[in-house]
Amino acid sequence: MSATVSFQVPTPRGPHDVNVSYTRVGTGEPLVLLHGIGHHRQAWDPVVDILAAERDVIAVDLPGFGASPGLPGGLAYDLPTTNTVLGALFEALELDRPHVAGNSLGGLLALELGRERLARSVTALSPAGFWSEAERRYAFGVLIAMRQISQRLPVPLVERLARTAAGRTALTSTIYARPARRSPDAVVAETLALARAIGFDATLRAGTEVRFTDDLPGIPVTVGWGTRDMLLVRRQGIRAKQIIPKARLVRLPGCGHCPMNDDPALVARVILDGSR
Repeated sequence: MSATVSFQVPTPRGPHDVNVSYTRVGTGEPLVLLHGIGHHRQAWDPVVDILAAERDVIAVDLPGFGASPGLPGGLAYDLPTTNTVLGALFEALELDRPHVAGNSLGGLLALELGRERLARSVTALSPAGFWSEAERRYAFGVLIAMRQISQRLPVPLVERLARTAAGRTALTSTIYARPARRSPDAVVAETLALARAIGFDATLRAGTEVRFTDDLPGIPVTVGWGTRDMLLVRRQGIRAKQIIPKARLVRLPGCGHCPMNDDPALVARVILDGSR
């Protein structure tokens, strides 16, 4: 069941009210799931039921994405602000240093939460922030093109394309290695989520100078990278391992940028192993 939590975030200009949409299912130690830019919490649907057998799973729509409204005026979509928002979210949900898993932007946020000692363990799947400048420009260019296409396509056309494997491939092959596996309804929903993500532009602008350069001593870290990631190429995983030497670097054979759909069983096992 979807729920919304409201809480206050401290800022230099005083507290601001923030609303975040999420789902929560399962029992066990808490595990927070964070999606990538332009996506929504439903990106994790293929693995949620597996994870919920061992974990209290909280899948979050980041502010300005999915069903979560944008940040109130004056709050930036940068890493310090998002760290503060997620820390306040954890307090509102009474989560004491949960395990955190994230994909793409969500992977970078998970690592940031680990660096701030707000996470008990971190699993980052194709996390942002380990790119060269050329790789960042390429990824941002692809994301902007995907966003523009999603905004220009009429909804009836998206629905028609999503009904065929070829259409789902055309819409989602940039992020999935096996796009035909995605359900038609899921493809329509995530295409609309990308088109309507009010936090997309500001988040992308804030990411222009982002690099993750810190080790995370004392925090169990797993970095997973799909062998068929077309957005953030897998050599970035080697850089992540160099920056976080004790991290477990896991190869995800046959998986694309969002591996949860391509191999749910493997991804769930990687996350659970990382949170053990």
